[in-house]
Amino acid sequence: MSEKIQKNDFHECDTEAELSDEQKVEMAKWFLLNSPAGEIQYVAKDIRAVLNDDNVYTVAAEEAFPLYNKSHMLCIQLPDGSGDVLITSFGEIDKNEYLDPRTAQVAIIDHLKQVCKKVRPASDEELPSAYVEDYRCALDAEVMKYVGETYPKGIFAVYCVKGKDAEDEGYNFELVVVISAARHSPQNFCNGSWRSIWNVEFTNDLQMVEMRGSMQVGAHYFEEGNVQFDANHDCKDTTQVQSPDDTALSLVHIIRQHETEYMTSLQKSYLNLSDATFKDLRRKLPVTRTLFPWHNTMQFCLARDISKELGTGK
Repeated sequence: MSEKIQKNDFHECDTEAELSDEQKVEMAKWFLLNSPAGEIQYVAKDIRAVLNDDNVYTVAAEEAFPLYNKSHMLCIQLPDGSGDVLITSFGEIDKNEYLDPRTAQVAIIDHLKQVCKKVRPASDEELPSAYVEDYRCALDAEVMKYVGETYPKGIFAVYCVKGKDAEDEGYNFELVVVISAARHSPQNFCNGSWRSIWNVEFTNDLQMVEMRGSMQVGAHYFEEGNVQFDANHDCKDTTQVQSPDDTALSLVHIIRQHETEYMTSLQKSYLNLSDATFKDLRRKLPVTRTLFPWHNTMQFCLARDISKELGTGK
């Protein structure tokens, strides 16, 4: 009887330890969403093999991939090769449809394969008014110059997220500038990304433009190890509402200034890593307070010292 109870108890414990499908889905989503830039497909392949359950994997992937693609502002080439579309929440029309404001097209995306299946023209309701579009186009043109000079592989977009029906100076509206630059080199065991989001709020009754910037840098180096770096920085600034062209010049000047300052601070931090941070992570001297004599290691012989202490040595 006692043997049967022990076996039953073990069986119950084993059952309790088994994860439910819902728990497996949540864990799989966590790993997928925390994949470094450009590596979700590699992580997905491993997750699928570990789960060994296509139904569970599909549920997790269908929930995680759209969130990952938007948070990393994934850049996807249009089918006809005419350009690229950024996958962001600012351009999201439907769960699989994303606006490319420069070409006034809507891209239909396959999130799991990370490809654009087809495009359609954007409707009038999905585009801003002519008044707002003047400011958006002017800002788009200036950001294009800046990104071309600063980010060799950078992609950007300028969206209208509020007040797109504004017809004249009496209305407020908001534009968002997003910049995404990635360098993926898995063959060299390293990937990195830069993402910045600039909310540009036009308050016409005060003739002011308020800016909120959010910059994020990520890097992953995994040759014979696993080193990840993530950093972010937020900032604010203001300027005056002027003509579309003059306002665009002023706004891009502010963006350039803040992003340059942040990049400079990051570079200083990198230089400080080897000189200070890494050295602080290790003990400068052993507990004996003397340096280890690497030039004469023969003086240390554990077997000899033990024999001497036990009185068995010669």
